Amino acid sequence: MIFKKALLAGAVMMASTLTYAECKVDGGRVSIVGNEFPAIHTVANVAVACEGIDGKSNLTADHQKINVAGMQGNPAEYTSAIIANSSIVALMNEDVIRPLNDLVEKYGQDIPKKQLITIDGDVMAVAFMANAQHLVYRADVLEQIGVEVPKTYEDLLAAAKLIREKGIMDNPVGGAYKAGWNLGEEFVNMYLGFGGQFYKAGSAEVSVNNEQGVATLEMLKSLTEYMNPDYLTHDSNATNAEWEAGNVALMNMWGSRVGSILDDEGSTPEIVAATKVAGPMAVGGGSQPASTLWWDGWTVAKNISDEDAAATFQALAHATSAAILNDETMGQAVWMIDGYKPAAVNEGVFAAIDAKTTPYPMLPYQGLLHTVLGDNVADFLQGKESAEQTLKDIEAAYTAAAKEKGFLK
Repeated sequence: MIFKKALLAGAVMMASTLTYAECKVDGGRVSIVGNEFPAIHTVANVAVACEGIDGKSNLTADHQKINVAGMQGNPAEYTSAIIANSSIVALMNEDVIRPLNDLVEKYGQDIPKKQLITIDGDVMAVAFMANAQHLVYRADVLEQIGVEVPKTYEDLLAAAKLIREKGIMDNPVGGAYKAGWNLGEEFVNMYLGFGGQFYKAGSAEVSVNNEQGVATLEMLKSLTEYMNPDYLTHDSNATNAEWEAGNVALMNMWGSRVGSILDDEGSTPEIVAATKVAGPMAVGGGSQPASTLWWDGWTVAKNISDEDAAATFQALAHATSAAILNDETMGQAVWMIDGYKPAAVNEGVFAAIDAKTTPYPMLPYQGLLHTVLGDNVADFLQGKESAEQTLKDIEAAYTAAAKEKGFLK
């Protein structure tokens, strides 16, 4: 595995004078599935516009529910899935993506090595952007209540209490707490902030039923007390809509989503001007950020023709090169692309890198735990179970799934 914190740290200090030709491919099919935020739209749009290919994309918040199934056919429906350092594991477990070594040798000589995600000697993906969740805040609201920018979740709760007491906002905290993947990610972030370890050393045996697990659940519940009552339905899109409507003053949000709340659409000039970003927050008196560091990248399906694989590789290599960088796209992401110039909108992700935020675990069984977390945490948040019972349920459900998959005996 070459993905380390140093890889991302190095990715933010790049400059290049390379020029790229227009994208022309000698035939083939390119069909992309991925998430739907602006940076992914840019990559997919540029790729499918390559001359000489039959190109299309399906960008949806439900991409992780359909990418495996869409690549299991023969031929696969999708020739590429745009993934992150968590979701690639499911594709590898199901053996639906191919090693890219031969395609890199033939068509990818100009791809910087820092972008090549190598696992057990095989290039399995090409990374193109870094990402992390971090604080987004309304500077005007914090000034109104007379408090500094929160550096911890405890600070954030104190600020939220003041905002509500002063009648400024009823539910000043936002977050992507939608039951399922989003809620599972919030647990992962907070648990790491409390210093938790997911598994027993050297084992796939889960270990979250502990003090850090209880503290994580209790902090998540404390935050929901200042959120919209429908928080379990709010993904990143819904949370950003709450922000643009002026209903939220503090939220933990993906760096890749900040650009969409700072554009000219969906909000007011006053809200946009007052929207600022800061690094990820700590929790429980610790110094470790309660967040995870990510990369996003692209893969090539296994069950497709060599012609389609070559076309897909060439189109996406072009779409994640300096050819896509301009004044509009520079602020969409922390691009791991030669020629990227850091944008102010991405300062939160840079802060996450500087703070040595833990990369999301790339373990073959982490996806099982993430799914179980997303399915069970809501019971505690809604008062249906105690923290201890919820954690017991999580460990039991994970253990059953891990045994079924052969990770545990």
